[in-house]
Amino acid sequence: VQLQASGGGLVQAGDSLRLSCAASGRTDSTYVMAWFRQAPGKERDFVAGISKSGYTTFYADSVKGRFTISRDNAKNTVALQMNSLKPEDTAVYYCAADPIAFGRSWSHYDYWGQGTQVTVSS
Repeated sequence: VQLQASGGGLVQAGDSLRLSCAASGRTDSTYVMAWFRQAPGKERDFVAGISKSGYTTFYADSVKGRFTISRDNAKNTVALQMNSLKPEDTAVYYCAADPIAFGRSWSHYDYWGQGTQVTVSS
């Protein structure tokens, strides 16, 4: 499966942004999907994940209550709605897919999108 992330940009603290990840090739309904982010000089961290059905979601503590992950299996897309953005949310955001199960480690995922930059100014 090929993943294409989009929707990043420059916003101010408190603003909202919606990221999208489009899957092509095999449909993403057969994959667990997740978002990770990587700030300069830091490791790639888990942000949010969603089960194949979309019924179960997972979040990092740092974004819980502010970010929402969702998927549309008919359109082969996964979205990350980010509200109340903070400067510490600044990073390159990546979508990832795994055919079997959810995991919080970046090394768990087999497929990655190219990343989209999110910059939050104070």
